Amino acid sequence: MTHAAARRRATAIFCFATIYLVWGSTYLTTKIGVRTLPPFLFGGARFLLGGLLLYAVAVALRLRRGEPAPRPTSRDWRHLLVVGFVGVFASNGGNVWGVQHLASNQAALLNVSATFWIALLGTFGKRAHPLGLRTATGLAIGFIGTALIAWPQEGAAANFALGAGTIAVLFACFNWAVATTYLRNIDTTLDVMTFTGLQMIIGGVMMMTLGFALNEAPAWNWNPLGLAMLAYMTLFSSCLAYTAYGWLSVNMTPAQVSTYAFVNPAVATLLGWWVLDEHLNVAQSLGMAVILGAMLLVNWPAARDTAQ
Repeated sequence: MTHAAARRRATAIFCFATIYLVWGSTYLTTKIGVRTLPPFLFGGARFLLGGLLLYAVAVALRLRRGEPAPRPTSRDWRHLLVVGFVGVFASNGGNVWGVQHLASNQAALLNVSATFWIALLGTFGKRAHPLGLRTATGLAIGFIGTALIAWPQEGAAANFALGAGTIAVLFACFNWAVATTYLRNIDTTLDVMTFTGLQMIIGGVMMMTLGFALNEAPAWNWNPLGLAMLAYMTLFSSCLAYTAYGWLSVNMTPAQVSTYAFVNPAVATLLGWWVLDEHLNVAQSLGMAVILGAMLLVNWPAARDTAQ
């Protein structure tokens, strides 16, 4: 294996681990955060602050290398507006609002639907990647495993299926898949960190504007727990995980990238058990094993993966 190939493999492992673990924890942190802070201002502040921080780091790194500050072209701004609206405002706005009305494991289960949209939409565009039999099988098995670990409690099925929170999260998942596919097929003069920071700033401003329009400002407070959740979401979920996801969207196949939606519910369920004393049953434990097998089926062997 060449040095470049080894470096690529190490980067891929780090990025996958980041989105698996960090985004798996966001169901818990978001649930706690919106208990004390209004949803759209909470989400908007997360992305605005995270985007500003990420963009500042990107500019500092360029200046350190003796390069000028990034200057987005008109085409770059068009792409940023689209991804900021679809991938941040519509997607995360729907999730942060919906999680108010759903259990964290239910929200995690619903987010699996993004996997199928990403894989399906990934068959279109100039960087289209067709679904092979092994990949399709892995995706199907992964869905079964996720259903096992995050099946709603008895008696809650009707509200879970038909409630407003369910519709909001499903809408969010579709928009996330659209943004992922769009990002994979565009050409931009900006590096991943700069593009990610700017798209988060744009989406964050949109979410905060909606929050103020819905008169969420009087409900804002400085509760230490809510602010701690906001800080975690800003630094880890927004800055670190979004940058990792941006790299994976360009360098890995859509089916491989979409496996985060299988692993995240497992992480969310474990954290719910640890923090909220939600106990795992036999079916949920089996589901976690099934998810791991599905992830390996889709991703193995990593050495054969190439940027598409």
